[in-house]
Amino acid sequence: MPPVTRLETLDSLLKLRAAWAEQGKTVVWTNGCFDILHVGHVRSLRDAKALGDILVVGINSDASVRAIKGPARPVVNQDDRAELLSALEPVDAVVIFDETEPSAILSVVKPDIHCKGAEYADGQRPVPERAVVEAYGGQVRFLPLHEGRSTTAILQRAEQAS
Repeated sequence: MPPVTRLETLDSLLKLRAAWAEQGKTVVWTNGCFDILHVGHVRSLRDAKALGDILVVGINSDASVRAIKGPARPVVNQDDRAELLSALEPVDAVVIFDETEPSAILSVVKPDIHCKGAEYADGQRPVPERAVVEAYGGQVRFLPLHEGRSTTAILQRAEQAS
């Protein structure tokens, strides 16, 4: 029996998005690799959900994670990452996308709020999707960082322990 998830295709997500808009719901989007799910992810998802009614999580595909993080990643495949995220209480829908950054999918889903981590707030790191989000009238919001909570840190500790 296949797992029960909130994983959506782009087409099914767009139908849901239209229904949420008709209902006057505020749709929040966040995205990432979510390779080795940890408490920092959970806290950020709760923070994002607090900004609206519906939380949609975009997950980088395995190919895009490799392009971003290198050939040894992801540790957890995209289907398993999607199922894990789907099981979390704040998450209403999950979609997998192939690009290394979410501009293309944001341009069609058009969430009301697009969330990024606070490490982007000072303008030192590029937010290429900002122009897309602002062009359709959406907002870019920055989520608090949860220091010491990262997949990279977990992998480094695991390597040192072995």
